[in-house]
Amino acid sequence: MIALQEGEVPAVTQQGDYAVVAITKHGVELARKLGSSFQNSDVYYMSKFEKGDEEDKGIQLFSGSVRLLLPALFQQYKGIIIIISLGAVVRMIAPLLKDKKTDPGVVVVDDKGENVISVLSGHIGGANELTREIAALLKAHPVITTASDVQKTIPVDLFGKRFGWVWDSAEKLTPVSASVVNEEKVAVIQESGEKRWWHYDTPIPENINSYSSIEEAKKDGFQAALVVTHRLLKEEEKHVLDNGVLYRPKNIVLGMGCNRGTSASEIESVMLETLEELQFSVKSVKAISTIDLKKDEEGLLQVAKKYGLEFSYYTPEELNEVEIKNPSETVFKYTGAYGVSEPAALLKSGASELYLEKKKSGNVTISVAVIPYN
Repeated sequence: MIALQEGEVPAVTQQGDYAVVAITKHGVELARKLGSSFQNSDVYYMSKFEKGDEEDKGIQLFSGSVRLLLPALFQQYKGIIIIISLGAVVRMIAPLLKDKKTDPGVVVVDDKGENVISVLSGHIGGANELTREIAALLKAHPVITTASDVQKTIPVDLFGKRFGWVWDSAEKLTPVSASVVNEEKVAVIQESGEKRWWHYDTPIPENINSYSSIEEAKKDGFQAALVVTHRLLKEEEKHVLDNGVLYRPKNIVLGMGCNRGTSASEIESVMLETLEELQFSVKSVKAISTIDLKKDEEGLLQVAKKYGLEFSYYTPEELNEVEIKNPSETVFKYTGAYGVSEPAALLKSGASELYLEKKKSGNVTISVAVIPYN
């Protein structure tokens, strides 16, 4: 825990580029939500709201006035998201301000998560774009007051954040960002994921072109690439990342069933082996879906928690409404449903068909669906 003292700049552990700070009960819930869905962020909140899982989640607790924490965050982070009243934030950061070229972007979120306000370094510090992404994640209203907006192009490190996309590696973020800003020829190669990532009211810049495959983009030529796909790239395709960033959309749903008491390690092993067989990235898995009889299955819950996955379940009646190719009388005898993994994956994903119909491995049954974002 960080014990804040007057006259001392506290030692903080920086892992990401963005800090999320909260000091109220409701603010802590918002901070935890952002921490779990906003890649490259570190969460800080007051120790009196400790829930017991902070160490596992990399959350840093502090005691004392939050004002004493801000000098350390100003020195180390690219952006700071503060879930405190706007007036309080203005008073606290005023003594820390130096120059718009060096100050971090500061964004304020109200305690109910209804408004997200760009406060400091809107242009150069990227607070305006950060405001949009945070607002989209929280389904809140973005408040941006600058007279003219930042260059309307793709912010490479924030691309797809509102949808929960994550990048495989940060290695090429800087050079690819430079290519975008310098108006070099940039290819957005999107095989899957949400399509409506362009959110400005102006046309996409002429230097940015969209393609549905790497092969299509290669024919046209490009100097930098943003690749959005849930599949693992083949060896002959990896050259696209010489000056490219690979993004993983959250579009895979795993329908799963298991015998009672199946260990988390067995469930995890089947999950990873299946994804490897399909050549899918585990970073693109959005959810585990099952029958409500398994809503308290510890192994499933542990795997979902470990990988930050949604965990959903359906009644036998809901599962039986879905037509499946291989209904099982045996499964019906024990669960009241003619199938578990297959209809659960279809219901959660909204897909019309399964990518993997059904695989039985030891005590686990798994089906795989890909969310059809149109």
